[in-house]
This record gives sequence, structure tokens and C-alpha cells, in this order.
Amino acid sequence: MWPSNKKIRVMVVDDSILARTMISNGLNTSPQIEVVATSFNAKDARAKVDQVKPDVMTLDVEMPGMNGIDFLKQLLPVVPLPVILVSSLDLRVFDALSAGAVDFVHKPEPGKNEAFIRALTSKVIAAAGAKVRPRPGAPTLSAAKTGPALGSVRMPTTGNKPALPAPPLLGNRPSLDNVIIGLGASTGGTEATLEVMKRLPADIPGMLIVQHMPVGFTQMYAERLNRLCHMEVREAKSGDELHRGLALLAPADLQMRIVRSGSRYTVACLPGEKVSGHRPSVDALFFSMAEQVKCKMAGIIMTGMGRDGADGLLKMRQAGAYTIGQDKESCVVYGMPMVAYNIGAVQIQGSCEDIASILLRQLQKW
Repeated sequence: MWPSNKKIRVMVVDDSILARTMISNGLNTSPQIEVVATSFNAKDARAKVDQVKPDVMTLDVEMPGMNGIDFLKQLLPVVPLPVILVSSLDLRVFDALSAGAVDFVHKPEPGKNEAFIRALTSKVIAAAGAKVRPRPGAPTLSAAKTGPALGSVRMPTTGNKPALPAPPLLGNRPSLDNVIIGLGASTGGTEATLEVMKRLPADIPGMLIVQHMPVGFTQMYAERLNRLCHMEVREAKSGDELHRGLALLAPADLQMRIVRSGSRYTVACLPGEKVSGHRPSVDALFFSMAEQVKCKMAGIIMTGMGRDGADGLLKMRQAGAYTIGQDKESCVVYGMPMVAYNIGAVQIQGSCEDIASILLRQLQKW
């Protein structure tokens, strides 16, 4: 938690003087933030970091000379500084997140600067207390799986491979056909969720995932998970039926809820009010699971600021779910999992690298 009496010192890095000015002026309107330096490229930024020692950096991904991703890979192992990416709709955002950036915002469309500054301000405040975990050797989209699905389960191939070797399949166990897993995350969650997902087998019970993310990025994130993990992962749409080997990601700006029809479970992805301040909301998903799911279920809450998902996870536990929370040591922001743990929603905590094995041990009991 950032001290309330201390301003967050921010460095703004962007090759466009218009963007630097707009971002700096916008952030400075917050009483919690002070922009202490601006920079026009990676070389200039690297020199100024040591001089001004900012608490948070905003960074354009595409810059002349050294791009933002290569800059992060050089900077973060030496200076573990929370970085918020400012990017156009670009797959390279996820490579930058894998290099250790905390979060990102989409560059604004004309006339939408005010909403952009609000989003960036909230992310800077969240990032100020973040724990940076640089990952210079993280896989990119080139480390991908290809090949056709086998039945309803996407099987790994021997060509381009996922991030880790495939764990043993759970096999023909009918009891696991009637298990549903929900996972929710926010700040720092894109890479933390990948750490969990890539350790799960191709025939994992059906999963539902909520990751707070701007419009336009959830489909790309689902495609990234699909390439790097062993199960099939795709952006959800209303009417999708859950089954083993499938993970569905909530679309940005829609609320995803589970719907039961007899023994079948589908999802509804619809517009609606924000829940716990978010759309999609982890609470919206978890509350629906607590109400609708009549088979065995598990809930996982991961890194993020605030409390979205905590109350819903408690309802899930009260309805009989097995619940897991990410531990403080591995969280970028120990907010959502902390609240969930403090209110009694979490049965067991683990690092993002250990959550998959915790879940698999429970599935073996079922």
C-alpha cells in the first residue's frame, strides 16, 4: 500500500511530444501523482532513471531506436521499477508484459483523452505499490503450439511447443467431466494466469477466466494463452458450452456469467452495470458460479488491486467450492487475494507457480 501522504513520482517515456505533454498534464491533475521527468527514447530514459529515481514509469512500446520491450529487458533486472505500458492495439504488449511490465493502457482515440487519463491514473496508483518480477527469458508468441484439436481436447504437438512440457493427462475420469473452475485476476494477472495455465493438462475440467483488460485486448490475450498452454483457450461468447479441455476468457466490457441448463453449463456474456467497479468482473462470475453450479467447482483468485472477486469467492466457498488464493510473495499487487483471504474466502494460498499443482492435487481427490 502506497503511503497516502507521499506523492507517486512518475517518469513519462514517449517519442511523441504531444503524447508526453498530454500524459504529463493529465497525471499531474491527480493530487497523488507528480510527473518528475519525461523522456523521448530508451537511451534518454535510462540516463534519467538513475537521476530522478521515479516510483513508476509510463512507457510507449513502439519507439525509434530501442523499443520498449528491449528496454524493459535491460532495465528491470537492474532497476525493478513498476512500468505501465501505453500502447496502440498491438500484440507486442503481451511480450512487454512478459518482460516484467505491471500493466498497460490503450492509447486514446481522438476526443477520448479524459477517459484515458482516468484509466492511466488508476493504474499508476496501483503500480506504485507493485512488486516487479522481471522475466527476461519469458516465452513470446514464437513459442506456440499448433495442430488440430483431438475430439474436444486441444492436444500439444511435437512441432512448436507451449511454454512448458505437457503435464500428464487426467485421463478418462467421468467425475472430472462435472467439475468447473473459475479464475479471476487483475493487475499483474496476464502473466500470473499464464504461469498457472501452462502447468495444467490438456484435459483439464472446463475453466472460466476473468482478467481486467481494455477493449480490444481480450481476444489477443486468449489467443496468446491458447498458443502457450495445453488446453484450448478462446474468448467467450454467449452460448458457449463448457467442457473438459476448454478455457473461456471473459470479453472486455461485458459481464460473463455461467448459466445452468440441466447438467449442461453455458456462459452469458452481456452488457451491464459494473460489478465491484469492473466490467468484466470477477465477482460477477464467482457469484453466478455460487448460484448456478451444482457440480464440484474450484475458485482461484490472483494478483490485483482492490477487492473484486473476494466476496464472490466467499460465496463459492460457502456453496462447497474448493478455493485457492495467490500468496503475497508472488503477487504483483496483493490486493484482491489479500481481501479474499482476510474474509475467509480462501482455503489455501500458493504462488502462481504452485497454484496449478495445488489444483491438480484436489482434482485427483475428486
